[in-house]
Amino acid sequence: MRRKKYEEYEEESSLPVLGSDIEGQLTIDVYQTEEEIIVESTIAGVEPDDIEIDATSDSVTIRGERQKSMDVTEADYFYQECFWGRFSRSVILPQEVDPDKAYSSLKNGVLTVHLPKINKDRARKISVKKS
Repeated sequence: MRRKKYEEYEEESSLPVLGSDIEGQLTIDVYQTEEEIIVESTIAGVEPDDIEIDATSDSVTIRGERQKSMDVTEADYFYQECFWGRFSRSVILPQEVDPDKAYSSLKNGVLTVHLPKINKDRARKISVKKS
């Protein structure tokens, strides 16, 4: 796994205690294609309406909440490793993107956010008008 300079922005992740006000932090993969920066995260058990994504030209934030479907008392648990409650994750992007053209999908518990790159190095033809 390659380490990226943007990781120093990230804080270490830890699972919060059930019922606390602390948010859980998503695990993510961020990669690029020729045209896009793509952010993927596993978000099983969350409805699309319970996910909020905010994108700027240099960052993306994913927020949401995973609701528990059953009430189970603390004493009835043998293992309690799943996180239930609010979660979020922000990441600084390695290249400028166009947030107005971004889109996302949720399939089989995997959220995929597509952020089209802004190519500043691309040459643009400029016509000359007679004045």
